[in-house]
Amino acid sequence: MSLKTYITRLSFIAFLLVSFLSLPNNAFAQDGELPTSEEAIANGEKLFKNNCAVCHQVQNKMIGPALKNVYERRELPWLLNFIKNSQKVIQGGDEYAVNLYNEYGKAVMPSFDYFADEEIKSILGYIKYQTENPPQEATADTGGTSTEAGAGGGGIPSEYLTLIIVGFVVVLILILIVLVLIVTVLTKFINQKEDIDERDREFVNQKLNLNKLVRSNGFLFFVILIFTAVVAKTVIDGLYTVGVQQGYQPTQPIAFSHEIHAGQYEIECQYCHTGVMNSKSANIPSANICMNCHSSIKNVGGESGFSPEIKKIYDALGYDEESGDFIGENEKPIEWVRVHNLPDLAYFNHSQHVNVGEIECQTCHGPIEEMAVVKQWSTLTMGWCINCHRETKVNAKGNAYYDQLVEAHDGGDLKVVDIGGLECAKCHY
Repeated sequence: MSLKTYITRLSFIAFLLVSFLSLPNNAFAQDGELPTSEEAIANGEKLFKNNCAVCHQVQNKMIGPALKNVYERRELPWLLNFIKNSQKVIQGGDEYAVNLYNEYGKAVMPSFDYFADEEIKSILGYIKYQTENPPQEATADTGGTSTEAGAGGGGIPSEYLTLIIVGFVVVLILILIVLVLIVTVLTKFINQKEDIDERDREFVNQKLNLNKLVRSNGFLFFVILIFTAVVAKTVIDGLYTVGVQQGYQPTQPIAFSHEIHAGQYEIECQYCHTGVMNSKSANIPSANICMNCHSSIKNVGGESGFSPEIKKIYDALGYDEESGDFIGENEKPIEWVRVHNLPDLAYFNHSQHVNVGEIECQTCHGPIEEMAVVKQWSTLTMGWCINCHRETKVNAKGNAYYDQLVEAHDGGDLKVVDIGGLECAKCHY
């Protein structure tokens, strides 16, 4: 073999080796085409949580596959087509798409053909960011600070209140003991006096007559005063609680757990409560929304057969779980029990608070993602709302509508009270 031929073959082998090693980075990777700006990633996160988080997580499998490194598994044009209309790609016979469809129980992924390419790229950019920066596990040590808040949003913890009351009782007992000792010493001192009058000595040494004490006008006045005070406080407390249903936790016709859906699977509130961003009411989700997932998920926790709670959804829609068809027979509407209810004289608009005011759901509803059974967390009284309007800051940054108001407040923070938040007609008209 000539030296030239030998060198040629070595060069060819080196070329093949370099090409092979570069395949994983060049076959489907398109990192350079995905946005990396904070704004794009934030927009991708919002789109992901509102549209994808129901079935997907980045790090873990859910209804659909985990999306970690998804941008490296297929080409970007393929991902764009699949996300916009997965069924079209599957029906076109794409082997990867068909295998994926069969692996996950033939669950139908909704079409997102209304998404622009840039929006999908921002979602993929968010997935890439989460892939490279996985969330850290929360540690047990919280630095001694409690994250739990009372339903009223503050106040003295019950254990502290108990300690204060016990402290007062101990102090009163000590005062009583000191008084008894003082009386004993004075009585002994007076009895040692030889020039004391006999009547005074008799008065000092007299015994307590309980019968006479009970019959005295002073004792009767004291008892009547205490009784009147207790009755008055009970009546006032009762009047203050009229219409207040804090802690109300009714049993629902279907054992729906926010702890599982909003907590464990991190499904955004807006996915089910569709009116919260643009309507007065947040809306009770229809059974059709439930079927987006439960047409494929038919049992809970690995149990065999059909879950009785999920079957109630099927019965409400006339859905035959065996054939997977809507037969439209013997439908039974779900009679949900309303938990949060304001009086008719008060007007509250969800979209104004959530969309414009950017108020988190937990501000009013408490840690809803931890509730297996929903309960009314806050008092929802007029005083509670007014206090919120007094303390909540208005985001005036970049909004010319508030420029003059900000200037009138010497550039300081605006609060809801400063923009008419305590006007009666804001809530009562």
